[in-house]
Amino acid sequence: MIEHMETIDEFLAHRTADVEEAVRRAAAAEIMPRFRQLAAHEVDQKSGPHDLVTDADRKAEEYLTEVLVKMLPGSVVVGEEAVHANPATYEALQGEAPVWIVDPVDGTRQFVHGDPGFCTLVALARGGVLLASWTYAPVRDQLAVAVRGRGALLDGEPLRAGAPGRDLEVATSHPDYTTDDQKRALLGLRTEGVSPRPCGSAGLEYLAVARGELDATAFSWEAAWDHAAGLLLVEEAGGAHLTLAGEPFRITGGNTLPFTAARDAATARRVVGLLSDGV
Repeated sequence: MIEHMETIDEFLAHRTADVEEAVRRAAAAEIMPRFRQLAAHEVDQKSGPHDLVTDADRKAEEYLTEVLVKMLPGSVVVGEEAVHANPATYEALQGEAPVWIVDPVDGTRQFVHGDPGFCTLVALARGGVLLASWTYAPVRDQLAVAVRGRGALLDGEPLRAGAPGRDLEVATSHPDYTTDDQKRALLGLRTEGVSPRPCGSAGLEYLAVARGELDATAFSWEAAWDHAAGLLLVEEAGGAHLTLAGEPFRITGGNTLPFTAARDAATARRVVGLLSDGV
């Protein structure tokens, strides 16, 4: 068991490249060979027709689970597919052991339809605090890495979210995934000077914010595997995140939704204000 935060800091100082390699290998071995090659029996529904899982999701998560736990003894994995099979697995986010948060294919719907807009997300957290994250878009061969307090990089180059222009572009939850109250909140973004649009892969939307290509997100669900990697990436690129209650998003849950991740703190406050106006 890892007993001290210093041990994790040491791990992050020397092993981030090993995690990068593991993420790349998972994509190369289990995801990309199935891209645009999926057979019907390799795709299943979970909660409904918009919630899909493929053999690529399952196999990539299995690969990463085995490699990451060996890499950091005493750590555990909270993966999207493992939690679907056993919801109690999610409770590890509340514990003291280091937790790898894994979304093997973020944007499975896009992946199934042959759209390159998907990515693999890995984050490392402990005690609800995000420590590092890896966002890999395998079709683009782009890898973004963030380590708390050490900044964010895309393919080795520093990421800075920058300042927004007068008009805000905001990627929002699809209406199919929102409650009536959340729909009303999101309607607050339909105002002059704001251009809301439905989001694609959450991980790639966070990357767009961190790159300064998108002003903000407005999301209405809490699943840690969708948000953990991107939230740290945005933070380390100079951005901020806030829930409807005006508090930073907690990966352990209990957030007031919707929430935003934005280029900077002022933009985050502006988006939350607009969401509050819609309630």
